[in-house]
Amino acid sequence: MAAARVLMSGRPESVSFAQSVCGLLGAGPGLGPWPTYCGLKRGQLVLSDRPFPGASARLPLQRPPFCPFPALDQQPRAPGAELPTNRGVDLAVAVVLQSSDQTVLLTRRTRTLNVSPNLWVPPGGHVEPDEELLDGGLRELWEESGLQLPQDQFFWVPLGLWESAYPPRLSWGLPKYHHIILYLLVISQESQQQLQARIQPNPREVSALMWLGPDVAAAVAATEDGTDTPRHLPQDLPPSVLAVELEENGGARPLVLPMSTLLRTTPATADSKERVSTGTKFALRLWLQHLGR
Repeated sequence: MAAARVLMSGRPESVSFAQSVCGLLGAGPGLGPWPTYCGLKRGQLVLSDRPFPGASARLPLQRPPFCPFPALDQQPRAPGAELPTNRGVDLAVAVVLQSSDQTVLLTRRTRTLNVSPNLWVPPGGHVEPDEELLDGGLRELWEESGLQLPQDQFFWVPLGLWESAYPPRLSWGLPKYHHIILYLLVISQESQQQLQARIQPNPREVSALMWLGPDVAAAVAATEDGTDTPRHLPQDLPPSVLAVELEENGGARPLVLPMSTLLRTTPATADSKERVSTGTKFALRLWLQHLGR
């Protein structure tokens, strides 16, 4: 087994790949989120549904309604259709970077990435062994956007936890990746304009970037994936959002992104259409709650 990343309090072994983390913590059939006690250790995340020695935070944990792991034990698998057995649940961290004028940065993953291509997400990725979780988030922010934040010009708080699978639905195929994503809110003292002037995106991972304000973020967060509940969107939403797209020659150009693209939900069958990831919508809802909206 690979080095343990996501563990349950009181159990020395890591959570196995096929186990639903939300289920282990007592999640019922509802949509959540479920309050979860967390020990944010170096290179590890320890979870429990009750307080335990070393717990440093109590965070909301959620999964999408179509998360494949709760259903895997209930559905027979075809011969040869096996899940990974040599690793547990991986730990990832994503940085919701807020400017001083209350906008947040999202990046569009390139089409060539193996996991979640062409999706809008906050900068983030795997936590390295023995790496502090904040350090991992800031490293991923720098690797993807070129931004390095001066230590005395930001503060941070953990926002919440998301159980992620890829492919995201069983109708797309058996999951090959299983993560718990820790969303960190990093609040910079610099304005969007100041931060944008220093951004140098990594073209191997990022194909575009944009800043969302609270009103557009609220509309995006309200388009909930996997539910039949109609969402009433504000009538005064702009028809598009201005983003920046990377060019093949290394330059960048303005991108007018239709609002309809940002409001797309996860389809039932596999495709790589541009949209905001389900976990990102969850993170945006938590960000808006933090703002008090």
